[in-house]
Amino acid sequence: MRLDDFDNSIEVEDQRGGVGGFGGPMSGRGGKIGCGSLIIALVGALVFGINPLQTLGALQNMQGASSPAPPQTAPNRAGSLAESCSVNAFSHESCNALASLNKTWGPLFQKAGIDFRAPKLVFYSREGQSGCGEAQSAMGPFYCPADQGIYIDTDFYTEMDKQLDAGGDFARAYVMAHEYGHHVQNLVGTSEQVTEAQRRNPPMANRLSVMLELQADCYAGVWAARNKDRIEPGDIEEGLRAAHQIGDDTLMASAGRTPVEAAFTHGSSTQRMAWLRKGMETGNEDACDTFSARSAKGTE
Repeated sequence: MRLDDFDNSIEVEDQRGGVGGFGGPMSGRGGKIGCGSLIIALVGALVFGINPLQTLGALQNMQGASSPAPPQTAPNRAGSLAESCSVNAFSHESCNALASLNKTWGPLFQKAGIDFRAPKLVFYSREGQSGCGEAQSAMGPFYCPADQGIYIDTDFYTEMDKQLDAGGDFARAYVMAHEYGHHVQNLVGTSEQVTEAQRRNPPMANRLSVMLELQADCYAGVWAARNKDRIEPGDIEEGLRAAHQIGDDTLMASAGRTPVEAAFTHGSSTQRMAWLRKGMETGNEDACDTFSARSAKGTE
């Protein structure tokens, strides 16, 4: 995938070798839970009987509780951003992807009238610290809503290629775009709704987690669709293969375990491929309603 080089608009924190955090300009975050075209999945539909097909357009006048702003990182130091993004090729790719994702999602939030703050990208090696607790390489890339950070040990990309047979630059960009999808869910309130629904109905916890993850896959596809002029031959196949290889059933089978749907937390290979493809084919974030009963049934 041919992405432009990152610029100073991205925020990067580097925990490798004890390097301090540094980053670029940041926008503010307000209290609206949304309006316009960005979809908010009403997870209560599955638990409390609420209509699941409403979008943010129907919620234009609703106000969500304001969330405290995440802590600021250390001031930017000359050359630090460029140094962190140039530690290796995977670091450079990740910074490029973050810049592209910001440029894609920022205008969508602006058009919808929703306050937007770009996430920070946090590099660490083996172990690190996040606003959600300790970061470990074994966890793989993850998003922490407490500090709005996407955490990556770039060695994971080598493991994707060697151990999961899911290599390629677009596969790696898909990972970044998926984690960015969780940031979108955090900003519009979907993640908070899921957490509350899981608390109220523990038996639904895994199913709701799957729906949240599949929506993030779909959002990753939306980003790809909105940057289709950057896609090269073979990229789509790389992304879909990666989605297949990290499906719960495929990972369980690879580990010698019998796949059990009740234990899924991210979705089956078929589901993950289907929702990534849906985002790529539609380029429409409103199409990513994994929470409606009809949509969920269609991917089982």
